[in-house]
Amino acid sequence: MKTHFLLPNTCKKIGWLLFIPSFLASLFLSISNLSVDKYWVVNVFAIIDSNILGPNKYFSVTSNSIVDEVMLFGLIIGGILIGFSKLKIEDEFTSKIRYESLVWATYLNYGLVLFFTLFIYGVSYFNVLFFNTFTLLLFFIIRFHYLIYKLNKTANDDE
Repeated sequence: MKTHFLLPNTCKKIGWLLFIPSFLASLFLSISNLSVDKYWVVNVFAIIDSNILGPNKYFSVTSNSIVDEVMLFGLIIGGILIGFSKLKIEDEFTSKIRYESLVWATYLNYGLVLFFTLFIYGVSYFNVLFFNTFTLLLFFIIRFHYLIYKLNKTANDDE
């Protein structure tokens, strides 16, 4: 079976190495309410740099902590590598499970976003938006691998 748009199976290991530390660090920083603004500060190029008290600067170099950007890159790239890498045995049924898991994760993710939009306000809502950038991938990965696990378990039980 020809699989379109899927990455090689070896990318999955790299994805886990990126995703797990980034997820744990993001969760820890979110729960502990630590500020990372003074760590890993570098000069970065910004298309728009907006300050609360100052004017917007366009196409400028600014000093910024890149901890949150690095964690988000690890979450998104790791999640894509995990979720969209081929399994060792990829067939039509696996493709069906992959598709249904992606649809299910999309419904769940945006249902939760709508729920949180109704009931969470202020600065806390920014946490919802931050986590929303990777929760679709997280829900997809969990659902897909759970269904593959169940499929393998029933196949092994039949033998």
